[in-house]
Amino acid sequence: MACLNPRFMVFLSPLVFFMSPLPLTTAGEFNEDEAKVPAYSLPDPLTSADGTPIKDAAAWRSQRRPELMQLFEQEIYGRTPVGRPPGMTWRTVSEKNDAREGRAVRREIEINLFGRDDGPVVRLLLYVPVRATQTAPAPVFLGLNFEGNHATTTEADIPLPKGWVPNNKGAGLNDNTPSEKTRGVQADRWLFDMALARGYAVATAYYGDLDPDIDDDFKNGVHAVTGKPQAGEWGSIGTWAWGLSRMLDVLEKESGVDGKKAVVMGHSRLGKTALWAGAQDERFAAVISNNSGCGGAALSRRIFGETVARINTSFPHWFTSGYKKWNGREADCPVDQHQLIALIAPRPLLVTSATEDLWADPKGEFLSLVGADPVYRLLGTSGLEITAQPPPDQLHNGPLAYLLRTGPHDVTATDWQAYLDFADAQLPAK
Repeated sequence: MACLNPRFMVFLSPLVFFMSPLPLTTAGEFNEDEAKVPAYSLPDPLTSADGTPIKDAAAWRSQRRPELMQLFEQEIYGRTPVGRPPGMTWRTVSEKNDAREGRAVRREIEINLFGRDDGPVVRLLLYVPVRATQTAPAPVFLGLNFEGNHATTTEADIPLPKGWVPNNKGAGLNDNTPSEKTRGVQADRWLFDMALARGYAVATAYYGDLDPDIDDDFKNGVHAVTGKPQAGEWGSIGTWAWGLSRMLDVLEKESGVDGKKAVVMGHSRLGKTALWAGAQDERFAAVISNNSGCGGAALSRRIFGETVARINTSFPHWFTSGYKKWNGREADCPVDQHQLIALIAPRPLLVTSATEDLWADPKGEFLSLVGADPVYRLLGTSGLEITAQPPPDQLHNGPLAYLLRTGPHDVTATDWQAYLDFADAQLPAK
């Protein structure tokens, strides 16, 4: 195996992480104890399947990157069976020039993904700094939201979704029906004004418009048009990621927005989605994964927090059907999540973790960056510029950036501050 950068030898000896091999004590328990992390070795991102060392950028682009993309399609996320549909259309259905107390131009853009009356329609909510419509176009953060565009803001004229929505026990909702009770309930996760003040546009859309997040045998959303996934094809994460690329198609044409400086972002399952979108679509200039955990930024082989078996049991529709064969067999899977991180190289990537979010394995998320560092360096960047997981609330910026935030599984002002500082430093000059 190729050896990692010697600065990281405090953690590993050529891609082998040594921890106690003690098994979990009781069947069905989930490990949140570092002393019980088994010994494991990671597949080398810079050694091809036939054992050939990858020694330069050309070999990475022509040989190893396509090989890894195919493995992640086959083993985890599934192959995306469609590109941009030839019939896709979009139109601006509302525009407000003095939104957010005069800070932004607000547009709602209706995207008919297949150009069909009976096909899925996504409503993209876009805020553009007023000055960006008058001078240079603004870089844009793009991410999906969990409960509908209306939940990201208290603005009364943003419409409710039209279909399935997740239940919100706090609002007393349990029938998966859109409700005014959820208006603004996630506004603290979407700090539009903070981003606008820093010169960034922000765009979001409801993930359920693409594919309802339920195990319904793929009967709704995009799959109602493309059909039930065949063996080896996408699950919901793949569908949501595909939708982000279609939104980028639109943003590339929007006035006041610089589509070449689009940052795809996401939290939790949508953090997994952002990583897969960024790996597949190299038009995204940068990627942000927040608390994405198992199947996202966290190493599966650590068997810490959520496991492959647990995620496939709880959310069988997220991944390709073949991912289930790695339930309890993480060490046998030919890829691990550091290689997903590597597929984003050399574009900037920020991973944010939370101290109380052990289910998402913060240390495993950081170690994925360690494992991807050799690829970032091979491609001419400075890679990961720290050698150990840092103390909380200190952003370590760079092409591979990391923040361990104090607190639980969430999106906070501290996270947004890190997003903006990361984008300021890592995107080309605004």
